[in-house]
Amino acid sequence: MSDILILATAAFFAGVLNTVAGGGTFLTFPALVFAGVPVVAANATSAVAVFPGYLGGALGFRREVAAFDRRRLFKIIGATAVGGLVGSLLLLVSSNEAFSAVVPFLLALATLAFAFGDRIQGWAQRRHFGQGPLGTMLVSLYGGYFNGGLGIVLLALFQLWGMRDLNVMNGLKNCLSFVLSAISVATFAAAGIVAWPQAALMMVAATVGGYAGAPLARALPRAVVRAVVIVVGATMSAVFLWRLVA
Repeated sequence: MSDILILATAAFFAGVLNTVAGGGTFLTFPALVFAGVPVVAANATSAVAVFPGYLGGALGFRREVAAFDRRRLFKIIGATAVGGLVGSLLLLVSSNEAFSAVVPFLLALATLAFAFGDRIQGWAQRRHFGQGPLGTMLVSLYGGYFNGGLGIVLLALFQLWGMRDLNVMNGLKNCLSFVLSAISVATFAAAGIVAWPQAALMMVAATVGGYAGAPLARALPRAVVRAVVIVVGATMSAVFLWRLVA
């Protein structure tokens, strides 16, 4: 019963966190490991657990998503699906050592890109950095490989695109995260590495949390949401770096 409570609570707040800022896997992954799920299975199960929460978050921001340019949105979704599939397949053939080695540095770079987005935006726009489908595909490859901090990475990418409305950014983030995670879920399920009893419980809790997080994200000032993203990203980077060197 205590494991059920821990997993459900972690998934609910992961759904809220993913909608507001990203980084919900920071809650679900260690909760699954604590409950006795092996590390590789915990990573896959964590991705499965939080993915319905992205749908809840996208529905919560449906007005912002509907206002986004439809043609551009379809192109971005296509690039996201391709990158997510490649990343998910890459995880299936990667060792635990390789998995552990790259995650903290990817998270740190994404957090820095978001934190200093105002300064590097001009440089990025002059060089069209991240503007084409390649930037979206690279970010999606990361998300398919390791879902942790995906929201932070996506927000950093949107920042480089010149986007400033955090409500629109959050809506697009949740929409793309859902598409990418759906690809990952299908891949991990086909590979048989998902702990389904734990995943089913956490999917329900994460969906409720994802929908509940949308009005919270709208109500919070932009500076507060930015601070949450940066703190979560820095914390995740430090924790995974500690796990790497410990």
